[in-house]
Amino acid sequence: MTDLVVISLEAWDEVWRRNQHLISGLLRSDQTLRVLFVEPSADPLHDLRRRRRPARGHGLTPVGPTGRLWTLGLVKWLPRRMDATGDARFTRAVRRAAARLGFARPLLWINDPRSAHLSFATGWPTLYDITDDWAVADRSAADRARTLDGEARLLRDAAEVVVCSPELARRKRDARPSDRRPIELIPNAVDAAAYQVSRPRPRDLPTGRVALYAGTVHTDRFDVDLTARLAERLRDEAVVALVGPNLLDPSATSRLTDAGVVLLGVRPHDELIGYLQHADVLLVPHVVSEFTDSLDPIKLYEYQAAGRPVVSTAVAGFRDVDDPRVRVASGSEFVEAVVRSALADLSTHNETSAPVRDWGTRVAQMQAALARLSDSLR
Repeated sequence: MTDLVVISLEAWDEVWRRNQHLISGLLRSDQTLRVLFVEPSADPLHDLRRRRRPARGHGLTPVGPTGRLWTLGLVKWLPRRMDATGDARFTRAVRRAAARLGFARPLLWINDPRSAHLSFATGWPTLYDITDDWAVADRSAADRARTLDGEARLLRDAAEVVVCSPELARRKRDARPSDRRPIELIPNAVDAAAYQVSRPRPRDLPTGRVALYAGTVHTDRFDVDLTARLAERLRDEAVVALVGPNLLDPSATSRLTDAGVVLLGVRPHDELIGYLQHADVLLVPHVVSEFTDSLDPIKLYEYQAAGRPVVSTAVAGFRDVDDPRVRVASGSEFVEAVVRSALADLSTHNETSAPVRDWGTRVAQMQAALARLSDSLR
């Protein structure tokens, strides 16, 4: 295995997700590996509609000191319904970037099922890594149809299919032909060694007691109203703080800030540890839905490694874990569970009470899957 093209659902940025942990581990363990990481295309028209500053594609950009990782940032100028050539143009751009890097016949790792066309246009051996059940996410009819079509093709034809949760494996297994390799479960994890080091309290963490949520704030997962009600109830006792990208619209953001929630914004992944270690309670105010039931939240492993009390809604991962630090409460009981239980817990920082699953094991599993894929080139 020497060359890998990754079609990602997220950018390579300071907020590390599954892809970045796995790819970084693969690069460390295989000094011959080279990776082209294709980010979601910038969408200036969508940004303008959302009253955001339009993003711009950055082209082919080297990342880090290894000289073996590049990102590719393209631009989608028009909606697909107005641009029938968009997929073909995307494919040409990816192939040009791969050729420029000297990737003769790379392996293809797809997260976004809407990019299934790239697998069939290139003939590159393909691994489909399913991290969320986008088939049941709240999306437009056209986007949902495109997702369903792409996923059906990948489940049928991709040489390797990987999922992050048992629920995803259950949902997708019947669509995988019996003559194909079965779907493989590779869950998420955490950088366990990094969490064993005590970090100083971040300077911008509010003084006093803090109930902290770490992660992307998006209505697919995040319950805005529940969080606002919690902040209003805690106003004289603690501060509710959010660390991570804010993808809410202005009205939802105002609902939070008016309730007293502090939005700290994005912090680099290695700095996030300090925020988790110094929180009095860690929050998971997630919506419970068919979509969130498909997840294996990285947040679970990070929260456990930080060793702080946790209060979560009955969302997948947290509701099933055997850890006395994790309290699961329904929406109506969530606020009082934080007030009565977690904020009264004066446990020592950084004491873990459950086994921590490390990314090293997951990297080895993904490396084996990619090695099987590479064998098909011989």
